[in-house]
Amino acid sequence: MTYHMRRKDKEITDREEMKEVLRSTKYVTLALSMENEPYLVTLSNGYDDKRNCIYFHCAKEGKKIDYIKANSKVWGQAFIDHGYADGKCNHIYTSVHFSGEITLIEDLGEKLEAMKCMIRQLERDPEPVIARLKPERLRDTAMGRIDIDYMSGKKPEESISQA
Repeated sequence: MTYHMRRKDKEITDREEMKEVLRSTKYVTLALSMENEPYLVTLSNGYDDKRNCIYFHCAKEGKKIDYIKANSKVWGQAFIDHGYADGKCNHIYTSVHFSGEITLIEDLGEKLEAMKCMIRQLERDPEPVIARLKPERLRDTAMGRIDIDYMSGKKPEESISQA
């Protein structure tokens, strides 16, 4: 089923602009589902522009992993809060929604690259942190990759964002 954005004046149609939102946010919120039971979780992440995917890490067991193993389809949101426009009854934000499929990464080389991607997105000075990475420590870390198959975006009207 396909929907359209009701407020066309707020729609982000430029794919590069949507990717920039994914590159700039520190967290994404994922909607997972298992046996018709929803589960919402917010994770730190790294967006890989070349592969159009989002990486995250977590414990190897627990609720999130159980949901992912039961249903690898995911819906997510990256959100940039520009604040509330006091006196205008308006919340100003930019968001990108995405859907995709989660793969739990087993390959240590890909785990290392995923962690580097996350560190580069999350750290102010990433290179010293990357230099201290010990690949063997990633064996005990679950890493996921969300291969994005759909994106839509929404941002404030220009006149509102300048208020």
